[in-house]
Amino acid sequence: MPNFNRLTEAQIRKAEAEGQFKDLEGAGKPLPDRPGDALLDAGEAVGFRMMAEAGALPEEIALKAELDEARRIWQAETDEARKKEAMARIAKLQMRYEIARDARRKFLR
Repeated sequence: MPNFNRLTEAQIRKAEAEGQFKDLEGAGKPLPDRPGDALLDAGEAVGFRMMAEAGALPEEIALKAELDEARRIWQAETDEARKKEAMARIAKLQMRYEIARDARRKFLR
């Protein structure tokens, strides 16, 4: 993972030198907390944010968003049968998310 962090840091420094960070919305303000960001190190979080802004989100992040939405739906559901269906969907999404996350980690080693 150290190579990914160095690459991320180099890309940030390059963009900074080119002036790409000037006049950004929210400049000088802390980044908003997002669910799941605490599970990422700073280099990964920055890398994922840059990829998202470029329209190239990793599958892992798209699955995390889908998983968060499925959990929200499960919590709001009152019908037991639909709640079970929602839980089954959460289990499938969780498995796909873990596979995607492990694949990325193995790739970056």
